[in-house]
Amino acid sequence: MARPIAADHDDKRRAILKAAAKLFASHGFDRASMNEIALACGVSKALLYHYYASKDQLLFDIICAHLDDLVAAIAAVPTTLQPRERLAAMINALLEEYQHADEEHQIQISDMKRLPAAMKTELVERERVLVKQFAGALAALEPVLAQRRDLLTPLTMNLFGMMNWKFMWFRENGPVSHTAFADMVMQSIEAAASSLASGVQPRPVLAKR
Repeated sequence: MARPIAADHDDKRRAILKAAAKLFASHGFDRASMNEIALACGVSKALLYHYYASKDQLLFDIICAHLDDLVAAIAAVPTTLQPRERLAAMINALLEEYQHADEEHQIQISDMKRLPAAMKTELVERERVLVKQFAGALAALEPVLAQRRDLLTPLTMNLFGMMNWKFMWFRENGPVSHTAFADMVMQSIEAAASSLASGVQPRPVLAKR
């Protein structure tokens, strides 16, 4: 008979992921042993192995849960908003998620490459969902860019570049607030999109025969 799942199974799993993420971010994934992870999580090594048989699976779940949270936050932004308001709301939603997930985000950037190919592929697909959502929002902001993937793609990655490295320098009590930074990002990417769009020649309309 299968062992029943405890009522607090998901809560314990989330707590393990959070504590392990802090350990990986501060001490490095390679240097952290399962014994150190158990100590950081405040659980026995046996209980840790009950949830995770390997560091790879633990790392995968940390990044996967983080990406799922990001995807859900963007999906919650109403599609009925006007293009500028929707893009601004998406930027704010992503940065709100980053605000409480510095360790997870750091691990996503630095340690995902350490995972086996199949695990990396699954996580990359989740990343692509986010990229596609933001590329679509930028194309809605400047529709002419939808014709120019060679411009839309670097513009989208530029946007992620501004957002993704926030954890390296941002301080909660610093001179720039979270809201002010979100506005800075929006203004910067809007100006870049407008500049690119102004240089795009419209496609000629073919005469009907």
